[in-house]
Amino acid sequence: MEDLEDVLKGQTLSVYRYLLENRKPLSVRQVQSGMDFKSPSLAFYHLNKLQSAGLVELHQEGYVVKKVYLRHYVRLSRFLIPRYAFYFVFFALAFFLELLVLRPDPLTREYLFALAILFLGSLFFLYESVRIFLMERL
Repeated sequence: MEDLEDVLKGQTLSVYRYLLENRKPLSVRQVQSGMDFKSPSLAFYHLNKLQSAGLVELHQEGYVVKKVYLRHYVRLSRFLIPRYAFYFVFFALAFFLELLVLRPDPLTREYLFALAILFLGSLFFLYESVRIFLMERL
């Protein structure tokens, strides 16, 4: 697992995500144009790096993803969504449900404490989702 973490960084991660999102075999030239690389040798370098790690394989039609490794992401159809985004949605919905529907007539300390926990949980998971998305987008 640590080897995959070392491989999936920077532009190599971007190439891997590009292959995942396309779901079809891609040639070196297609990866070059899709990733806006200056030369096909740069695309080949990243594809070869992924192939050596066992993440992609070369077929007659082009390179395809052999092994899906998404440590911080969940794949829904063609979309890659940070895993923490689901936790954010859960906490945010619970916060708004608590705020709008489950509000007691006299406000209690327990109610305010629950609101604070749900709000802080929402903020934490929103921060983590954005951080993971931006960190691995580079």
